[in-house]
Amino acid sequence: QGLGLYAARDLERYTMVIEYIGELIRTELAESREKQYEAKNRGIYMFRLDEERVVDATLSGGLARYINHSCNPNCVAETVEVERDVRIIIFAKRRINRGEELAYDYKFDIEDDQHKIPCMCGAPNCRKWMN
Repeated sequence: QGLGLYAARDLERYTMVIEYIGELIRTELAESREKQYEAKNRGIYMFRLDEERVVDATLSGGLARYINHSCNPNCVAETVEVERDVRIIIFAKRRINRGEELAYDYKFDIEDDQHKIPCMCGAPNCRKWMN
């Protein structure tokens, strides 16, 4: 795991925790940028909205980009439409105590064995792979 984000206060179930913000780009550009970021050995912070759109938070994103993946998450990411604008909102899936690390299931697309990303969340129900 890399960086993490922790609850600054107690959060009740279903509470809106934070919005995942960044630059809205097309999938083709996201794929190109991903290669550029990898070449520069930079952390990649992207969230796929759908087949055509991705939010790139790598260079211009908020704190939500630091929320780690877990196979047993305490948060859930939902896409919400606000005045014709699609937003990614992170909600508490259960009560979260102050100081607890926030995590959600990244739900990466399944890849072939050669491109598998090991999961190190440590949850008892860990799937061992993030994709």
